[in-house]
Amino acid sequence: MPSQTFAKLQNDSGPQWPQALLWLASSLPVILLLALVLTIAFAITPANASVPSSCDGNSLVDSLKKNEPERYAEALKQAQATENGSGLLWKIEKDGQEPSFLFGTIHLTSPEVTVVPANVQAALDRTQVLVIETTGLLDPAAMQMALLGKPELTTFTDGSTLDKLLDEKDLGTLKAGLDKRGIHLGLVSRMKPWLIMGMVALPDCEMANKQSGAEILDITLARQAQAKGKPVLGLEELTEQFDAMNSLPIDFQLNGLITTIKMGDMIPDIMATMTDLYLQGEIAQIMPMLSAAAPAGLDEEAEDYAEFEERIIRIRNHVMAERAVPIINKGSAFIAVGALHIPGEEGVVALLRKSGYTVSRVN
Repeated sequence: MPSQTFAKLQNDSGPQWPQALLWLASSLPVILLLALVLTIAFAITPANASVPSSCDGNSLVDSLKKNEPERYAEALKQAQATENGSGLLWKIEKDGQEPSFLFGTIHLTSPEVTVVPANVQAALDRTQVLVIETTGLLDPAAMQMALLGKPELTTFTDGSTLDKLLDEKDLGTLKAGLDKRGIHLGLVSRMKPWLIMGMVALPDCEMANKQSGAEILDITLARQAQAKGKPVLGLEELTEQFDAMNSLPIDFQLNGLITTIKMGDMIPDIMATMTDLYLQGEIAQIMPMLSAAAPAGLDEEAEDYAEFEERIIRIRNHVMAERAVPIINKGSAFIAVGALHIPGEEGVVALLRKSGYTVSRVN
């Protein structure tokens, strides 16, 4: 059954809930990397957090299927209609080249997702170079410099502060939510809303796991490649990922932040939903299932969300595919990117096919 928090949000959160939920889901590749940057570079840890091996939370899919069968069926239909929506590992081939591989990751530390599957390990072992989203993950000092070196990406430079931008009610909501996480509002009042969202968008257990030194799968793959003397390359710079988030309209950022704060105890269930679907390889189900689990109102924000999806997903898909092509042309590359970049008619798989490659799912 959904948590009581979820039931309450369904009743009183209004149309902002779907916007923030879809923001959280589709920005997963950036938000989770951001959380890693924050915990390593700035030693942020939640108040009273323990270090569990896995996080609590219940997937919303089963309860949706049982209690809202029509919405579940529609979400499943939407996912099934998405091109390349199932599968995590893909083989990339072209005549005259050694095959390469594309693998979708999820940037969490839970043991369920950090064990390298046998078929993924086999593909990694037979390739000569590893490519991840950004090599900045491997250097904590570089992480910190990426944030501090371009202050306009992370802080207001025009004198704005959150207490000037938010009304009294939303400011109170933000303060209470930050207090619960052991973060004083005064310390973050000049930070951009997207950056603060990175501090509050994950369950305490994930933040604590990262603080304790637990590594996400991307880093595990990179360490393994480095130990074998294989080059590790990146498709993006950290600042490019941060710039994508910072480029979103400030009102959209503020709404996303406040509604994420309101989600509070619901976040573990959202993460559990994403994790379960990821482990099943059903990447295209993540967005429609989460949307179906939310109350009505998404249409009111369709324009805002379309802009978000354009900047955070579609444009970056094209950048990743374009930068991957010259590496793939050399043959024998293993490319690991956030799984949400794989599906769709403008996902990385489809874009590589348009570039002349045969890309097939590895079961």
